[in-house]
Amino acid sequence: MTATPHAGRTARRRRVSGAVMAAPALLLFGLFGVLPLGGVLVLGFADWDGLGTISWSGADNWTAVFTDAATWDALWLTVKVMVISWVVQTPISLALGVFQAPAARWRAVLAVLWFLPLVLSAVAIGLAWQALLDPSFGLGSVPGLGFLAEPLLGSPDLALYTVIFVIAWQFIPFHALLYQAGVRQIPAALYEAAAIDGASRVQRFLVITLPQLRYTLITSSTLMLIGSLTYFDLIFVLSGGTGGPGTATRVLPLAMYITGFQSHDMGRASVLATTLVVFGLVLSLLITRLSRFTAMDSQQEGLT
Repeated sequence: MTATPHAGRTARRRRVSGAVMAAPALLLFGLFGVLPLGGVLVLGFADWDGLGTISWSGADNWTAVFTDAATWDALWLTVKVMVISWVVQTPISLALGVFQAPAARWRAVLAVLWFLPLVLSAVAIGLAWQALLDPSFGLGSVPGLGFLAEPLLGSPDLALYTVIFVIAWQFIPFHALLYQAGVRQIPAALYEAAAIDGASRVQRFLVITLPQLRYTLITSSTLMLIGSLTYFDLIFVLSGGTGGPGTATRVLPLAMYITGFQSHDMGRASVLATTLVVFGLVLSLLITRLSRFTAMDSQQEGLT
């Protein structure tokens, strides 16, 4: 069957209207996303202290950055924060999301309490936990909590894990909210049929809840892993702006800031920024490809 002239005109009008509606978003993305990123990429091939004259340096910045052991240490710490954060946050978020999904007044109250960390700024959270973890007058001074009198943020062995704990405390409520919404979208008929067949709560969770939440899990994991590349403000506050003690918490975003604004080397900082962007894009594409997230097959399994 061949397309009629009227159908062809309709299709063209739809394409034109779609392009017109997408134009403002594409324009803003180009101005505030692509254009600055292009500037950062170009600046990676230049010498600039942030104030003086920009001079061309070729690939010297790239060579210096990728032959510096500090860069690889910062990248390793970034990956470490990413992986441990995912391992810690995912099961707790999933458990909280499943727990608070059923409609009940007291569960709703708990959900509001758990959501409070999300309304606080990272700076406020960092300052609050700095005070709480102070070995002199923080939680360690409370009877029964003497083990917290350790200088957790001042220990090279414990500082990174303490930072990951604070990050998890801040972002677990958000991911729990995602899982809560996902559980509420699961048809009750699936659970009713499983209950009639004699399935236990654990069996229903493993056979129904988890498979139905796979896209929520992918979304949450993507946000969690890619978001780990942007942890700066919280670590900056908790470490006093140094990534310390020593370089124990100097992840790649913080190393970029220190290189650019404390060492006044915008060229190398731009290389680190470009590395972060590329790493994030590759990771996002890898997650999407491996999870087949773009296939978007129906999650209403068992209803047909």
